[in-house]
Amino acid sequence: MPDLLIELFSEEIPARMQTRAAEDLKTRVTNGLVEAGLTYSGAAGFSTPRRLTLTVHGLPEESPLVREERKGPRVDAPEKAIEGFLRGTGLSRDQLAIRDEKKGQVYFATIETPGRPTAQIVGAVLENVIRNFPWPKSMRWGSGSLRWVRPLHSILCFLSDESGAKIVDLDIDGIRAGDSTCGHRFLNPKRFSVSNFEDYAAKLKQSFVILDAAERAEVIWQEASNQAFALGLELVEDRGLLAEVAGLVEWPVVLLGRIEEQFLDLPPEVLQASMKEHQKFFSLRNPKTGRIEYFATVANRETADQGATILSGNQKVLAARLADAKFFWENDLRIAKSHGLTLWADSLENVTFHNKLGSQKQRVDRMAGLAQSLAPYVGADTDLAAQAAQVVKADLASEMVCEFPELQGLMGRYYASAAGLPDAVAQAVQSHYSPLGPSDTVPSESVSVSVALADKIDMLAGFWSIDEKPTGSKDPFALRRAALGVIRLLLENKITMPLTEAFALSGSKIDTSDLLGFFHDRLKVFLRDQGLRHDVIDACVSLKGNDDLLLVVNRAKALSEFLASEDGGNLVQGFKRANNILAQAEEKDGVEYSYGADVKFSQSDEERELFAALEVQSKVIKSALKLEDFSKAMSGMAALRAPVDAFFEAVQVNTDNEVVRRNRLNLLNLIRATCRAVADLTKIEG
Repeated sequence: MPDLLIELFSEEIPARMQTRAAEDLKTRVTNGLVEAGLTYSGAAGFSTPRRLTLTVHGLPEESPLVREERKGPRVDAPEKAIEGFLRGTGLSRDQLAIRDEKKGQVYFATIETPGRPTAQIVGAVLENVIRNFPWPKSMRWGSGSLRWVRPLHSILCFLSDESGAKIVDLDIDGIRAGDSTCGHRFLNPKRFSVSNFEDYAAKLKQSFVILDAAERAEVIWQEASNQAFALGLELVEDRGLLAEVAGLVEWPVVLLGRIEEQFLDLPPEVLQASMKEHQKFFSLRNPKTGRIEYFATVANRETADQGATILSGNQKVLAARLADAKFFWENDLRIAKSHGLTLWADSLENVTFHNKLGSQKQRVDRMAGLAQSLAPYVGADTDLAAQAAQVVKADLASEMVCEFPELQGLMGRYYASAAGLPDAVAQAVQSHYSPLGPSDTVPSESVSVSVALADKIDMLAGFWSIDEKPTGSKDPFALRRAALGVIRLLLENKITMPLTEAFALSGSKIDTSDLLGFFHDRLKVFLRDQGLRHDVIDACVSLKGNDDLLLVVNRAKALSEFLASEDGGNLVQGFKRANNILAQAEEKDGVEYSYGADVKFSQSDEERELFAALEVQSKVIKSALKLEDFSKAMSGMAALRAPVDAFFEAVQVNTDNEVVRRNRLNLLNLIRATCRAVADLTKIEG
């Protein structure tokens, strides 16, 4: 069975586009082959700065013969209907079969579509993929109509097996498919032919091209780590930068350079940001001092002087960049020490947060009032919370953050400390943005927590007040992330705080239930990722107190454990049976059986035992819920399992005696009310 090899060789592809492009090539080609009737055993895509490669293994020689049976008109149908059927099938009347059916004899056609050679299918599929490739940005060059991310130079495309390789017949704007490619642009630019994927990958490596991006990344990481270790340094991990740099080189060569002494006192984060943003350099830290003292750059070639010229040029450019950073740092520090953060904070009056929500200064003022109000819920000092909220956005006006926006908060902490502000305030300045995502850490210091909550709740309530809500996949203001941040802050710090009260404290005029519903939706997503069933969450969200997310989650976890037990599963069935009988009776009779159950009307031991169990366990449940001891409340429900089962086994609810029937229906309502106090079991599936 032949294997397919494709390489699309071009000018340099932007690093950020390479991984997605390799996956798109694999998906679109293999989908096209399958749609044409071809099967395959495996496929893999690869990318380098100058090429996209795809190998597909185990293809058949040709697509299979396809037989399709179509039902036609009846034999005695009008002649025009029969002729239309014949035209549609491409057959003559004597090629049709006649079968007896209930309504008479009917024509049937069997249409055979012969298989096509695999090479022919590959050519058609690849041309369609190339001409319709989903590049984020593409260009046209020369006089051709083809658009590609960068000028496309050559196409390698052939099928190979034990007998050899067969080039696929393909011509796109004068670029004919072949069996050859080029090596490294500088180290071995000559073209060479290949016979299969293994030969291709091996010859590329001999020509100074590592095809696999993951392998290039590993080479960079290991070589940089080894060189750092030899100097007594450690490589600062940055997987995002590693992936980007691996997309910039085909033959990575790691070079280490020393940072000039005059820049070593810059905050390590500033050095890292400057080197990463402008130069794509890795940072090397001295573990003894914590300072960033060296950098690692990755060249795309080996040189006779072992990279000395490359390194010298990089160091000159880096020195100029760091000189700017040093100026920003020293100027910002001077302002912070002489004016505190108030100068920057006041200047935010001239920075628009949103045209309907005012300036950044107005937002900060709202946050300060909200943080002060929320402080008691989290055990924070109210004055410190307000003070921190007033300055948490101040560094947005600093020169360093204007140059490196990703350092906002972090630089604010440095400046707050330099200004002599309390440690709790400085920490809140840095951490109030957190958590920024599911893997980000959650602040735990009380002042930081109160300000982080104020930041996110003000944003949510504000955008809700102007009807700017997430729709579908669109969430331009990251409100889903803000809601998840509030959820994690409350749950991971075990904070009891009714959200409806927090919304009211924000001062924004909003539909509280709508925003709370948004939080519940995000909570469901969050808890499902932790293994809690959606119906269990629904059973707890629908109860009173559902604006206290910690209470909802504790209840849901206890309910989940309860349902996993034998008593839990059986009680749910008993509850649903009671609820269904009761609902049907209430609909039929037009009344609500919600009071009046009396043990004196009982006619069996099972009824009396159920009355007794409900009386005892309802007290247990009520007491447990008051203490928010949901495990004990679930145990109270579990104790009802046996008497409920016994009742339904021995007692007929809808008896002819109307007094007894009403009493039993009211007894069922006691079951429903007792269980619903713990969780809405009607939401439980199965």
